[in-house]
Amino acid sequence: MSANLVPLETFLDLPDHARLLGLDLGSKTIGLALSDLERQIATPLETIRRVKFGFDAAALVKVAELHRVAGMIIGLPLNMDGSEGPRVQSTRAFVRNIAPLTSLPIAFWDERLSTMAVTRTLLAADASRAKRAAVVDKMAAAYILQGALDRLMRMAPQAE
Repeated sequence: MSANLVPLETFLDLPDHARLLGLDLGSKTIGLALSDLERQIATPLETIRRVKFGFDAAALVKVAELHRVAGMIIGLPLNMDGSEGPRVQSTRAFVRNIAPLTSLPIAFWDERLSTMAVTRTLLAADASRAKRAAVVDKMAAAYILQGALDRLMRMAPQAE
């Protein structure tokens, strides 16, 4: 296991006012989302069209540096029964390969149904097929990141 891969709880120890980057890894694209400085709200950022790992990783590291990201949350595409299939293996391989290129901590977040939930929201908003295709990956990344941010807020010690 990579030294960068950490449990989500570790993110509670990150410096204040540092953003997190959420990723929705697909076979053709990587959706990206960014948290606010208080790590309460996830916002869709951009979609990277996948080319080759080296180019994809360089683009990802550049985005993380540009936004002064303190950690990454990567969607883990578990099967509906919680088992791990080929997509999970591919995601774990991506993390193993990118870990040596960054010192950022990386945590997985269960992404089951994220794309379906986002697509349903876009359909309810009457977004065209072209518009849905253009934004679904970065919105799925925001959905993943928001789930992790919400969990972190519940885990954080409450001020008296």
